[in-house]
Formats: sequence, C-alpha cells, structure tokens
Amino acid sequence: MLPQLATILNSQKPGAALINAIDKLLSEDRYLFSCDANERSLTHRLACHIQCEFTDWHVDCEYNRDINSSDEVHFRKRLIGLALDPNSDDTEGKTVFPDIIVHKRGSANNHLVIEVKKSNSSVSRNIDLDKLQAYKSELGYSHALFLVFNTGQAPSLEHAEWR
Repeated sequence: MLPQLATILNSQKPGAALINAIDKLLSEDRYLFSCDANERSLTHRLACHIQCEFTDWHVDCEYNRDINSSDEVHFRKRLIGLALDPNSDDTEGKTVFPDIIVHKRGSANNHLVIEVKKSNSSVSRNIDLDKLQAYKSELGYSHALFLVFNTGQAPSLEHAEWR
C-alpha cells in the first residue's frame, strides 16, 4: 500500500485494522482483481478480512436493515435527504444497501460504513461519497470510508477517503 494511503487510513481509529484487511485482500484474493470480478465479489472478500480484525462486531455486505430502538421494529435502511432512485415499494425514503458495514446487529450501534468502487467503474464516485456522508448524518455511523481499487494483474488501492 502506498504510504500516503496508509497515512489517510491511519488518520481515523479503525485505520490500522483496515490496512491489515486491505493488505490481505490484495495479496490473498489477487485472482478476483486479475479477472476483473464484480465489485460485490471484492466487497465480500474484503468484509471477510475485516471480520477478522473486528471480532467483537458484525460485518455485513449489502445490509439493508435498521432498527427503531424504541420498539425494536426492523425496517429498511433509508436515507431521506439523498436523491437516489428508490426501489419500487419505497414510499418513505431511499432504500440503501451499503457495500460493507461494521455494526452490532439489532441495535443502533453503527461503527463503520464502507463504499467500494473499482477504478474502471463508469458510475460516478460522487454518488458513493454522498451516500457515505448521509450514512453518518442520518444513520449515525461513527466512520465512513470510500475506497477505490485498481484491477488487473497488479491490483492496488488507488484512493482512500474518510467522510
């Protein structure tokens, strides 16, 4: 990992654990990068490596549930203030599926949310950056991280940004 990216990651508390997980992803799962596998394949493997670093937390991909702490009713995770195309039955807000979250299931304890993009993606990075900001302000995540990975024969982390 480039020193400047390690410095960015280490600027917030979970950074050291994430550096370990990213290093494992890049070394142990190189094939996924070399064959340009789907982003979901990469995020799944990264989540597995993150789980090893955050053993007292739940690590989930594409997790779309939230809880109303007053009566423990589970409902779809939504971002009200973000202009996204909602799913067809979404009448109260915007249903969201964060790439990776570190949290305590069944509680409002949301530690970390991560959005991942491949460098060759045609989807605007601004969408993920806006979602991350909303995850923090609307859903109470303590940390929000945006990662961009280069694919191909020499996979690498291209960009890391805390929101």
